[in-house]
Amino acid sequence: MKKIAFIAMVLCAALLHAQEPETKDVKVGLVLSGGGAKGLAHIGALKVIEESGVRIDYIGGTSMGAIIGSLYASGYTAKQLDSIFKEINFDDLIQDEIPRRAKTFYEKAESEKYALTLPFDKFQISFPSALSKGQNVYNFLSKLTAHVNDIEDFNKLPIPFFCIATNVETGKEVILNKGYLPRAITASGALPSLFSPVVINDTVMVDGGVVNNYPVDEVRAMGADIVIGVDVQDSLRGRDRLNSAFDVLVQINNYRTINDMVEKRKKTDIYIKPNMSDFTVVSFSDGQKIVNAGEEEAGLFAKRLKDIAATQQYKPRPKVNFVKNDSLFIKEVQITGNKKYTRAYLLGKLKLITPAKTSYQRFNEGINNLSATGNFQDINHRFLEDENGQTTVLLDVRESKSNTLLRLGAHYDDLFRTAAMINVTQKRIFTNNDIASFDFIVGDNFRYNIDYYIDKGFYWSIGLNSSYHFFDEDIPIDFIVNESLAEVDTQLNRISLKYGDVTNRVYVETLFRRTFLLGIGAEHKWLRYLSETIGIDENNNPRTIFENTNYFSSYGYLKYDTYDNSFFPNKGIFFKGDFHLYLFAHGLNKNFDEFSISKAKIGYAFSFSDKFSTELTTEGGFKIGGASTRSLDFFIGGYGYKPLNNIVPFYGYEPLSVRGDTYLKSALTLDYEVFKKNHINLSVNIANVGDGLFTSGEWIDGIDYSSYALGYGLETFLGPVEVKYSYSPERDEGEWYVSVGFRF
Repeated sequence: MKKIAFIAMVLCAALLHAQEPETKDVKVGLVLSGGGAKGLAHIGALKVIEESGVRIDYIGGTSMGAIIGSLYASGYTAKQLDSIFKEINFDDLIQDEIPRRAKTFYEKAESEKYALTLPFDKFQISFPSALSKGQNVYNFLSKLTAHVNDIEDFNKLPIPFFCIATNVETGKEVILNKGYLPRAITASGALPSLFSPVVINDTVMVDGGVVNNYPVDEVRAMGADIVIGVDVQDSLRGRDRLNSAFDVLVQINNYRTINDMVEKRKKTDIYIKPNMSDFTVVSFSDGQKIVNAGEEEAGLFAKRLKDIAATQQYKPRPKVNFVKNDSLFIKEVQITGNKKYTRAYLLGKLKLITPAKTSYQRFNEGINNLSATGNFQDINHRFLEDENGQTTVLLDVRESKSNTLLRLGAHYDDLFRTAAMINVTQKRIFTNNDIASFDFIVGDNFRYNIDYYIDKGFYWSIGLNSSYHFFDEDIPIDFIVNESLAEVDTQLNRISLKYGDVTNRVYVETLFRRTFLLGIGAEHKWLRYLSETIGIDENNNPRTIFENTNYFSSYGYLKYDTYDNSFFPNKGIFFKGDFHLYLFAHGLNKNFDEFSISKAKIGYAFSFSDKFSTELTTEGGFKIGGASTRSLDFFIGGYGYKPLNNIVPFYGYEPLSVRGDTYLKSALTLDYEVFKKNHINLSVNIANVGDGLFTSGEWIDGIDYSSYALGYGLETFLGPVEVKYSYSPERDEGEWYVSVGFRF
């Protein structure tokens, strides 16, 4: 009887339980608006949403909301996103700042010469479509989403996702929920004038905020029962806060957005609007404050969020296998879209020979170097990893239509004096990989430089160069007192020297072991210098010509350069070796004998802290043979000018004030960056200069020349601006040096 009663009780309990209504599993959608830097508030809001236990089932976002939303949808937690964005240098990310060490030798030289570059097709100046191509943003998102790069349908992400972009040609919104996730996100965030438009499937797109900055209807349509929205859009500003053209443009765009939000807010169940009054779309330096503002505002809805969580069935977040290893083994690169530029050219700029082991950082630096050439409007890459952990890179490029550039520069130093440079660069003249460049330099002294270069990437590239340099300088009489070409009155202390040099070169060069630049070539040099201070020539003109000779030589060079900054290096190694064999001459130098000149320089830079760094350099050179040819000796002194022939800078002395056929020099510089791009530095250099120092052993018998220098340097768009005061114990005198702009 007891058994029967027990069974009856169990059956009744089961029946009563079956009659209880099931808990409804509420689907929650999340809307994240655009807003530039203000979109970092989404991270703070997500922290509170996570802590409340709410499960997000759908995400839709625009612009910065698309970036944060896509990363959350791909599996990152709010805490992880907070850590990631704390480490980002947004200035470098937005401006496509390319680390110097990542550039090829050609791009390094080009970037440290011109202050301004503008398209100049058909001899008409135009302006870039935006300040940035967004390449660094694309690279950044590609790395972060590498664990889902095989997902084409965004509904199959850990959380279904879409983002909004704007079709530039039609002005209509585009819902991006398929394709390659990083490309879709960059299209959604391509803020006009800041980032270049993005082309996907032949559709040109810009920031989705132009047409739909808060896609609440689209999130509801995904199946959301409840919609949580985080809105970081601007309110209308008063006249006192409209301080720039950019502020006015944002305000105009906000007219429609703010009107749209009247209805969209009503469609949002929980509407979170952080206080963004103190921030703008570019307030990335206030990132943590913006995150905190989002967290603070979302905290006001904590109870309501917990109530929503109570209506959901618990489902653990799927485990995500993030790509933690920075190394890559690239077995091949598949390139599409290149019509004018060869595969070898592209791989050469990437510094990549497959198969190869590399890293995401080095690969991204190669992508940026390719972008820095200006030859490509878009560079899209995607990694596909096979079962063996080997990666195939799908590289799709869209070549630039611009072939001609106008470039400008300005410079001042104590040797060449003032100089303004106008450059015209023409690409693809005879072949797809060639580039011709003409520098026309005017100021106190006229100069020019002509380059023609056929870039073959890792193969042997071919170059032609012609240049003319001239300066007029008061120099010590020691410069010419030992000349065998003319007799002079040595009772003078100083003379005015007019120095002219025409150099023509043909050469080939290639990358050696991916990091060294190896080159060989032939050179013609016409060297002429004279003084109008002394003497009378055959035409009864008041001048003496000391040199007027054509020299012909073969030469070779080897370069290695990983400096992060050529003017204020914090880290890296520099090496340059050069050998010239002068074979014959024609002109005033009638007693020419074959001779050679070898020289080399090595430098090492390292940092003690973020602000304090040091650079140590050692260099030297010597001549073998040619005792009767003194015009190509080493001339030491001065600072801030472009190196020419064997004229070597040295603190504490005027340009060309010390002379010899052999020299050794060492320098140590301590640099302190007091403010960003503002440097105070202390330097010391020592040298031995003379004739036959190695054969006589005098190169180690003591220090003949030394000096100290204290300077201030500022990094500007023109190049470095430097002022230095130096003192030489041997002379017991000081020298001031002023150098402005890139050296050319």
